[in-house]
Amino acid sequence: MLRKLAVCLIAIVALLYLGGAATAHDYVGAAKCKMCHKGDAKGKVWEIWETSAHAKAYKTLVAKGDSSEFKAECLTCHVTGMGKPSGFAVGDTTKMNLANVGCESCHGPGMDYKAMAIMKDKAKAKEAGLIMPTEETCKTCHNEKSPTFKGFDFVEYGKKIAHKVPPKTE
Repeated sequence: MLRKLAVCLIAIVALLYLGGAATAHDYVGAAKCKMCHKGDAKGKVWEIWETSAHAKAYKTLVAKGDSSEFKAECLTCHVTGMGKPSGFAVGDTTKMNLANVGCESCHGPGMDYKAMAIMKDKAKAKEAGLIMPTEETCKTCHNEKSPTFKGFDFVEYGKKIAHKVPPKTE
């Protein structure tokens, strides 16, 4: 009887673990996007991000000099994946690749869609976790809860960070 109970508990734990692993996507950091999204042929996606305020978001917290870079309420919108499995974690130096608002802050954790074979097929990429951001995605951070909020016009701000991969010419 005890053996059957132990086997059942092990099976339940295994199912819960494997079930969670199947649905959770891991963060990889913006640098993993760079090789496929850099240069004129790729619409300068990397270069646009690299010069944006998003790419410097964590640094703005550090520059304040008031320890904002350790406050969860600030980090939630100034780093990638704060408080999420495999996301940025205070004090974890292996997660500094997720400092700043990286690609995955808007497009979702990229481990399962970063491969070229998947990214070439938009439907497959979406199935693997790619998010196509909307106004609501942006408003998770650009809202009245932010101490620096001065209003948010999705169309205007969208123009500042627009980064489309040009269609292939054959």
